Amino acid sequence: MADLAIFTTGGTIDKVYFDALSAFQVGETVVGEILKTGLVKRVVRVEELMRKDSLDLDDADRAAIRAAVIAAPERQIIITHGTDTMTQTAAALAGIADKVIVLIGALTPARFAETDAPFNMGMAVATAQIAKPGVWIAMSGTIFAADKVRKDRAAGAFVPL
Repeated sequence: MADLAIFTTGGTIDKVYFDALSAFQVGETVVGEILKTGLVKRVVRVEELMRKDSLDLDDADRAAIRAAVIAAPERQIIITHGTDTMTQTAAALAGIADKVIVLIGALTPARFAETDAPFNMGMAVATAQIAKPGVWIAMSGTIFAADKVRKDRAAGAFVPL
């Protein structure tokens, strides 16, 4: 049995660029490849919940994410998520007892040569192992309590409130 679950929801981390006439679309998750490249040896269960840009997530999606986290037998949970509404989903996960929940995303797709995705995943795996139960966001080289952070679009980073 896995001791860590990773739920994927879409967002920039899994976006694919097709050609000059196309927009980015959320593709198949790259989480397994990030873990493989990072030589992660933990037993991890990866489950795709949805493939959406976070701006397209609604309350029903957040309820489905919450239900998946509650139902998971694992105590350590990572959720890949788009950065625009990550804090909203984090708020919807508040109050789940006895689980460490870490949300991550990327400011550029994981498929790009220059991306923050692998670093953020590494931070999330570490945080899931050592943080106290609660909801956390691992972005911009920092671990934030989920209720004490915001995305600063101008800075291209997550910053404390």
